[in-house]
Amino acid sequence: MLEDLSIKDFALIDNANVEFNNGFTVLSGETGAGKSLLIGALTFLLGGKAGVEQIRAGATESVVSGSFYLGKNTVSADFSPAEDYEAENAWEWLSIHGIQAENDRILLRRYIRSNGKSGAWIGDTAVTRADLAEFSSFLIDIHGQHEHQSLMKVSEHRKYLDSYAGLVDRVRNFSAQFAALVEKRKVLEELNSNDKNKAQQIDFLNFAVKEITDAKLKKGEDVALDEEETKLSSFEKLYSDIDSINSAFEGGESGSGIVSSLKRIRSESEHAVSMDKNLESLNQRLESAFYELSDIADEYRNYANSLVFDPERLAQVQERQTLIYNLKKKYANSVSSPIEEVLDYCEKAQVKLEQLDGASNSKEKLEKEIAELEKAVYVEAKAISDERKKSAVKMAQGVLAVLADLGMRNTQFSVRVAEKADSEGAGLMQRCGPYGLDNVEFLISANPGQPLQPLAKIASGGELSRVMLSLKTILAQSDAVGTMIFDEIDTGIGGEIAVSIGSHLKKLARNRQVLCITHLASIAVYADNQIKIEKSVSNGLTHTQVNPIEGENRVAEIARMLSGDADSTQSLEHARTLLSKYSGA
Repeated sequence: MLEDLSIKDFALIDNANVEFNNGFTVLSGETGAGKSLLIGALTFLLGGKAGVEQIRAGATESVVSGSFYLGKNTVSADFSPAEDYEAENAWEWLSIHGIQAENDRILLRRYIRSNGKSGAWIGDTAVTRADLAEFSSFLIDIHGQHEHQSLMKVSEHRKYLDSYAGLVDRVRNFSAQFAALVEKRKVLEELNSNDKNKAQQIDFLNFAVKEITDAKLKKGEDVALDEEETKLSSFEKLYSDIDSINSAFEGGESGSGIVSSLKRIRSESEHAVSMDKNLESLNQRLESAFYELSDIADEYRNYANSLVFDPERLAQVQERQTLIYNLKKKYANSVSSPIEEVLDYCEKAQVKLEQLDGASNSKEKLEKEIAELEKAVYVEAKAISDERKKSAVKMAQGVLAVLADLGMRNTQFSVRVAEKADSEGAGLMQRCGPYGLDNVEFLISANPGQPLQPLAKIASGGELSRVMLSLKTILAQSDAVGTMIFDEIDTGIGGEIAVSIGSHLKKLARNRQVLCITHLASIAVYADNQIKIEKSVSNGLTHTQVNPIEGENRVAEIARMLSGDADSTQSLEHARTLLSKYSGA
């Protein structure tokens, strides 16, 4: 139950604090006064969409908070649900999320700032908008006049029936199962259509694997071949360079080579050391250089002796390079890619071949899975259909009982549940859809002697209002939500119909809190409490005030709603009479 609502700088409301009582409460006011702003602020608090346009002009932040009485906690101290458990009431939700209520009450608070930043709390715990909306769904149901339009859409009728029958979760699970079946059918269809392409792909992959395997490639082979080819094709220049180096080291018959010169210098250095020991370190370095260069000279001499020009090996290397070039051109990103890309392609091709070779087995397995899933889907669809048909009768009886209370005693109402039509010999499974086998439609006959016809085609605005109220009433009987709000559900009606709706709302409020925005006095006089919404202009700014009214103030408001004149003696007297008769005021 909503106990109080605090609104600051929301739309035209600069500051409002409203207390709500149990029973039936009416919100009234002149057209354009902003009655729906109160519902808008409450919708915002309950997790509705937020936008900076909701902030009152001149303010930087909108803040709405509300206190709710939850009733006594029925959740045991050892309540420990599974990870995927969905809460069934507000107390369970709070327990699952580790949020404490105080004195069986919880405070909700939400704000939005001009920079677009927003925040929300349940108790003293910050929550997401999704969490706020999920929790508040256990507290309040808001029904707007736009919902009448859903009765004009036959596709929405199934949702009402499923909700009444308690099938919402079951149908949701069925839809997921049906979607899985559709997906498997698509995969099978793709496999069947790809059989020809698969054969071509297998031939190509087999050829590629054989061609690469026969080449007996080795990692890094392309780099090694490039180096060898460079050496073999440059033999004359390489030999000439090595010969020049050896000549420099050895010096020929003249003995003027580097090694011979160092040998002579080393002898002179040793003689100098004998005369000056300070030259010892230089002599040692010279000796090391002599031995190092002598060793290098020997290596170059041996290398020169090993150089042999092999034109056959050059031809083999170049032939191998051509093979690798062609393989890279086919199976690598480019001819300059490393040879490892060709080897990787071969490995992946072998894996793909194994997958394709096993596709036949996979196809048989998939066909078996589809057959089993089709059977399960059909069995569940049939079971859901049976439940719908049973509940349809009870639902129609419930609606008729409420309609009788709303002044439509001679009305006939039926919930038709029919299996989808068999088009062009389609099998039962082909007729099954994501929500089962059924088409659901509401039928009505508002006048005696007239046959039942589709509600969406023949019902008037007033009839739609009462049918909607009937549906909401019977759905609420199995709903634990403690507060119901009707936003101008009386649109398009008047006279005796309005009187019957007012009477019904008062009865509905015996077991829960009911709030209703209305412009009809014949509904307002039934209320246990009345709140007036007024608009005024101050300092060039428009303001909306929200104030509970009683006594003579309420009499004046009812008089205004009756005739548009709150000061007329006749209207005031009429208002007192109605209030005395219907609300006890």
